[in-house]
Amino acid sequence: MTINFGTDGWRAVISDTFTFTNLRLVAQAMADALSTDTWNNGGNNLNPVPHTVIVGYDTRFLSDRYAMDVARVMAGNGFTVYLSQSDAPTPVISYAVRNLKAVGGIMITASHNAPRYNGVKLKNAYGSSASPDQCRQVEVYLNDNEMRARGPNLMDFEVARENNLIRRFNPIPQYYEHLRKLINFDVISEGQLRVVVDSMYGSGRGVIKGILQGTGCEVHEIRNEMNPGFGGVHPEPISRYLDALAGAINSGLGNFGVATDGDADRTGAMDERCNFVDPHRIMALALRYLVEDRGMRGTVVRTVSTSRMLDRLAKRYDLPIVETPVGFNYISDQMIHDDVLIGGEESGGISFKGHIPEGDGIIMGLLLTEIIAKKRVSLHELVEDLLNDVGPAFYERRDLRLSHPVAKKAMVNYLHSNAPASIGGERILEVSTLDGAKYILSDDSWLLIRPSGTEPVLRVYAEGRSPEMLKALIGFGQQIAENVS
Repeated sequence: MTINFGTDGWRAVISDTFTFTNLRLVAQAMADALSTDTWNNGGNNLNPVPHTVIVGYDTRFLSDRYAMDVARVMAGNGFTVYLSQSDAPTPVISYAVRNLKAVGGIMITASHNAPRYNGVKLKNAYGSSASPDQCRQVEVYLNDNEMRARGPNLMDFEVARENNLIRRFNPIPQYYEHLRKLINFDVISEGQLRVVVDSMYGSGRGVIKGILQGTGCEVHEIRNEMNPGFGGVHPEPISRYLDALAGAINSGLGNFGVATDGDADRTGAMDERCNFVDPHRIMALALRYLVEDRGMRGTVVRTVSTSRMLDRLAKRYDLPIVETPVGFNYISDQMIHDDVLIGGEESGGISFKGHIPEGDGIIMGLLLTEIIAKKRVSLHELVEDLLNDVGPAFYERRDLRLSHPVAKKAMVNYLHSNAPASIGGERILEVSTLDGAKYILSDDSWLLIRPSGTEPVLRVYAEGRSPEMLKALIGFGQQIAENVS
């Protein structure tokens, strides 16, 4: 059995490694970890209710059945399980963990991965992803149980329900109540907007439309049916998978669009001209709005692969900025322990002050709607104004295949030691090795090269202040990949 329980849980191909048998073994290891006194790892100030856990699931094939089996294992280990009565977004389940003071949460989802995958996300008492130490604890129990041939404790579902150990519940109403404290729906009501919501057949379906009902905002939702095959595309809100959203806007169904991924913890958007608005720009627009219109302050947190437009805005507002390795768990840690105004990553996971330390495509779609309503201009005009203000910023990411795997640490050391003096005519001012090798140039352009630790791939991220600089940065990354191969 090959099961690696990482910081974002475990994902595998359905009916290959992701089977009911393996899932029960993983659930038992999670139950063992959640039962320990050390699980909360400093989170005891939240006073979670012992042996209480939240279980949710997305729209993937068999997700509801997998969730029921996880609930059976948890009940068999003496946990009281709140099991979502239907598919729900990951951030909704994460909020339920905090709201119901559970010791943790388990979400059956493979997020934005291809339809053939399913997976498990584990949440701690804060509602954020389990920490690396907590995930290692699960792996220790998983391996120990396997060595001891210890199978899962499993209770009959109906018996568990009769004993009140499994309780079906609807997590949406309390989540809505929470959102009403963070989003100004009066402003949205005044905007008289027309928005297309693309749920990409994921578990965010109906959630944004539901809370916008009664605001006067005209909402047209697409790809909101139950479709475990996701229409044959990855449920990831990036430009190449949003042709349906562009078609809806072109047809006059809305003046802009917001999209969420398979479990709605990531976001993307599209303006009235069908231009994709990426998470970098969404986060920069949000930061500017939260400071200038709401008067909010705090630390700005971004991953090493996220736009430096945020740095320029933070400098203007005299706000501290923190750069983290790739992964929202690092942002979550900052949100738990610091006064964070906004935190996010290039893949679309973003959250802000007052919300859970978890990426949330629902709340960011609503905040973007509020911004457009408040400014009374189109999304295209908002982005143009942002780029005139703190841009320009041209971004691209490429995953470059290598002929053979490379040692990540050795590769990063090589890239650091052999950094060029300049790229595209701009001097390299700094080389960061926080996560990969990142070259920061004199005009604030940058190039990040991250070797994969598991496959022969170089992940190349670049942000240039001009299309020509972006081309030069990507070209340098490609040259590195060719030299390595």
